[in-house]
This record gives sequence, structure tokens and C-alpha cells, in this order.
Amino acid sequence: MVAIAVLASLAFIAWIIYRVLKVKSLKAYMVSYGIAVVSGVFTYAYFLSLDMPQLIKIVASIVLGIMLIIIAALLQRRQTG
Repeated sequence: MVAIAVLASLAFIAWIIYRVLKVKSLKAYMVSYGIAVVSGVFTYAYFLSLDMPQLIKIVASIVLGIMLIIIAALLQRRQTG
């Protein structure tokens, strides 16, 4: 899992370099979104590497995902309304 998180970080850095060199456009929200995604992957990798039964990890991951989706939907609705 940690290897996936490291590869995601490297892919994000490569994407930023590509974006700056080829497209010549890089906005702050793109960087913050990428950092949020990479930190989420690292957090998820750490969570799955904990010494807990597999079923608890799966259920907790599903519940955490549902909570994050609800929070994102509320924040998006607040911005548009």
C-alpha cells in the first residue's frame, strides 16, 4: 500500500512538471486538489496497514468514504447556493 502512495506522489509531481512545461498553466486549486488526493492515499495506506481484522477495515473504509462524500456535497452546495 505504501508503494502505491509513493507512486501516486511521483505521478502528481510529474503531472505538475508536465503542466508547467507544456500547458504553461497551473492554478492554485489544482495543486491543493493534488495534495489532498496524495495525502488521502497516504492516510488510506496507513489505515489499511494497521493491525485490525480485515472486516473492520473494510467497514470503516466504507463509512469514512460515505462521510467524506457527504461533507464534499454539503460544501459544494454551500458554494453554489
